[in-house]
Amino acid sequence: MQTAPIARTDRRTARRTRTALAAGLLTAVLALSGCGAADDSGGSSSDQRALTADGQKKADPGAGEAAADTKEGAAKAGTPKKPNPVTATHVIRTAALMVEVKSASRAAAAARTVVQNAGGLVADESTEQVDDTHDSSHLVLRVPQEEYDSVLRELSGAGKLLSRSSTAKDVTDQVVDVESRIATQRASVTRVRKLMEQADKLVDVVTLEGELSSRQASLESLLAQQASLKDRTTLATITLDLTEPESAPEADEDPGFLDALSGGWHAFLTTLRWLGVAAGAAAPFLAAAAVLLVLWRLLARRRSGKTGQQPPAGA
Repeated sequence: MQTAPIARTDRRTARRTRTALAAGLLTAVLALSGCGAADDSGGSSSDQRALTADGQKKADPGAGEAAADTKEGAAKAGTPKKPNPVTATHVIRTAALMVEVKSASRAAAAARTVVQNAGGLVADESTEQVDDTHDSSHLVLRVPQEEYDSVLRELSGAGKLLSRSSTAKDVTDQVVDVESRIATQRASVTRVRKLMEQADKLVDVVTLEGELSSRQASLESLLAQQASLKDRTTLATITLDLTEPESAPEADEDPGFLDALSGGWHAFLTTLRWLGVAAGAAAPFLAAAAVLLVLWRLLARRRSGKTGQQPPAGA
């Protein structure tokens, strides 16, 4: 009677044991599969990173070689880096004014003051007398571009404006071209100097020195062009001609009493002067005639005296 309960208990214990073993085995299998999946994903990620790194390593040398080739080609061709886009324009402004003023010297002094107050300078100035009646002044003025309009307006109002002309020439492209050529020429001079440092033969050194002198001369010419463009685009040029009005002839008026008196007195003095001149011119002749007259009278008296002393005829 006791055997049956014991057997049932053993079966239940065995089932529980098998269930626990199965659960443990399932947990172990799941854990192993999860680790494998993690290992696979990690491996694939590492493999992908490795491939990416290898690709970059393979791509970088090509890019470096391409960049090196580009730089070397640019150095061989003498092509500098592209300049930044030009935002400001470069304009050469010139103007010519002719103004009629009462006094050319005073107007010229006023023009100098206006230009100096604007931050400019007088490049040239000359004054001359025209027809011995009036003066004329010629001035060449340089003023900053930002003060060009105000100075031109003030000079135009200095007197009666006879003529005015102005021009504006855009030289932005020329400025950019000169700057680019300067950069290219400087790079060329630098390359020739490096070649001179590496040259071993005397013939090569002499050849490179001649080439360096030629390129430096070209560079100096370009620098002079750049300075000239900078000067003409920074300062505008105004040519100012100041002239005085010609003196008008006096209008004829009817003579009055004082005018007649003055004219008569002038005629009287003129007559006396001419009479004096005539008397002076005739004085030698009158003196000679007087001497001859005196001598003639003396001779006549002597003759008459001798005739009175002779005895009468028939005595």
